[in-house]
Amino acid sequence: AKRTLATCRPLDIRGQAMVRFARFKDAAGAISYGIAQADGSLSYAEGCPFAATLRDTKRPAVPKHFLPPVEPSEILCIGLNYRKHADELKLPHPVNPVVFMKPLTCATGHLSEIVKPRLTEKMDYEVELAVVIGRECRDVTKDEAMDYVLGYTCANDLSTRDWQKLPHIAGSQWVRSKMFDGFAPLGPLLAMKEEIRDPHALGLRSYVNGQLFQDGSTSDLIFNIAEIISFLSISTTLRPGTVILTGTPFGVAEGREAPGKPWPYIKAGDRLAVEIDGIGRLENSIVADPSSAKCVFNAAL
Repeated sequence: AKRTLATCRPLDIRGQAMVRFARFKDAAGAISYGIAQADGSLSYAEGCPFAATLRDTKRPAVPKHFLPPVEPSEILCIGLNYRKHADELKLPHPVNPVVFMKPLTCATGHLSEIVKPRLTEKMDYEVELAVVIGRECRDVTKDEAMDYVLGYTCANDLSTRDWQKLPHIAGSQWVRSKMFDGFAPLGPLLAMKEEIRDPHALGLRSYVNGQLFQDGSTSDLIFNIAEIISFLSISTTLRPGTVILTGTPFGVAEGREAPGKPWPYIKAGDRLAVEIDGIGRLENSIVADPSSAKCVFNAAL
């Protein structure tokens, strides 16, 4: 069956037809970039988006597997960066961006299956705007920061709240709770920076089995994109392909957990979708953990 994407209309910016692109593996196993067409189909592309040489070949493409729209060099994440999200968790707004990282094994693509780890009962969804760095930068000011952005894509910062919040499991940090395989689906399309007039006025939503749970706007960000990039670049090199997850809005499952209410967390068999206005819609399915290996893990004090 032909796999298509959400409608992505090319925009005319500064006299040039701008495009959104995906990255995929075809039936022959070749990995290619693909240019999104107005009807939702893809055509093969040649060249490299980081070198500004991406070119539409006009040859129709039929992806077998979607990949993240760029191969990440790092995945950096900002936590607690929406005012209403901090408020729903009854946490103070941070003074500086809260930073954590995900390993590259978290990255996966549109329509991929993601394993629910067998040692969690509190797997949660988080729709996020992901920013992709296009040029190497270090020690950049807020005024310079946006010059280094290639574009934007959809992300789902999957998390396990029991591993995140219990001190004897979490170790007073968030990384282990968010680093399971496939816990950073990205895509399916990357929208070039020039296509998005104001990345701080985008609606973003998440769904579980078709039911809407998050419905926010990037206007609620505590730290904007330029501030995040500038902060992360302090004495630190951000390489091309660095993916920055910018935080999630109000409406996560953790905020709905309460005695007497239905269990709000993700389970095997669930279908997840996140979407961002002007960028696209990312869908994934959750499957049970096939492993029963007795790894080192102490659940109780």
